This record gives sequence, structure tokens and C-alpha cells, in this order.
Amino acid sequence: MPIRLFNLSGCRFPVALWAMAALLAFGRSYLVAVNITESLPGTIFLVEKGVTPVRGELVAFRWEANWPYPPGSIFVKKLIGLPGSVVTAVGRDFSVDGNSVGRAKEKARTGELLDVGLIGTIPEGHYYVAGSHPDSLDSRYRLTGWVCQNQIIGKAQRIF
Repeated sequence: MPIRLFNLSGCRFPVALWAMAALLAFGRSYLVAVNITESLPGTIFLVEKGVTPVRGELVAFRWEANWPYPPGSIFVKKLIGLPGSVVTAVGRDFSVDGNSVGRAKEKARTGELLDVGLIGTIPEGHYYVAGSHPDSLDSRYRLTGWVCQNQIIGKAQRIF
């Protein structure tokens, strides 16, 4: 099968090489994440690697716990609390800087007990994340906790 060539500024390159170069360049700066839960509206997110979002924007990060998802799974949540923010809880109702972020459930849908997350002042290099769905596995729970800077992949944007 012959290889088609483009003539670009006097240079001739196979189409496959241009496609591979474009994918490589895209992959260094961006990642596509797929949401498999109801934790946020949207299914497909474009993640700009290396960019830390501001409060209220979406953040993509790597999951560190061993359950219920494999370590290294990519999560997308809303960035709610920054270093210096104060997390409080009355019972299982959580707030960040006085703004309610939701109630922590006692059990997962599968029946396992869920320990509540940390309260206090968020230290440097850590962030509080939350989903918009009541069942979102977010910083209200010890499993997720406060997300460390080294877990953050980048800023996420909903595509679909």
C-alpha cells in the first residue's frame, strides 16, 4: 500500500508521521479523562497537564487508595478548598470556609462503612475536592482525604 505524502513548505513527510507528531505533542500537554460515575455532570473531560486550577474549577488527580478503585485511577472533582482554607464538620455535615459542601454518608452503596475526612486548616500543598452528587467519593471521606499537590495531574474542562 503506498504512503501518501504532504508537500509542506517544500518538505515531504508521510501523513502517518504528522499524525504521530500531533499525538505526541497533544499527549505531553493534555489527557482525556472519562467519568464512569455520577459524581459530576459530564462524561468526557480534557485535562491540561501541569496546570493547577483555582477554587471552583475542575481538577484531575490520581487516586491513591486501594479501594474501591485501583490506585492511579484518574478522578475529576471540583477544587473547593486551598491551603489555608478551614474545613469544619458538624456531625457528618462538612463545610469549607463556612460554605457547606455536603453530608458524608455512613456507608458506601456496597455496604462498607465510610470514615469521615479530615477537619482543620488545609496545609500547604493540599486541597479539598468535592463532587456535585451526594454519592461522590470526595474529601468528605478519609479514603480520598485532602488531595496532595503531587497527586494533581492538571486542570480539567468538561467536553461532553
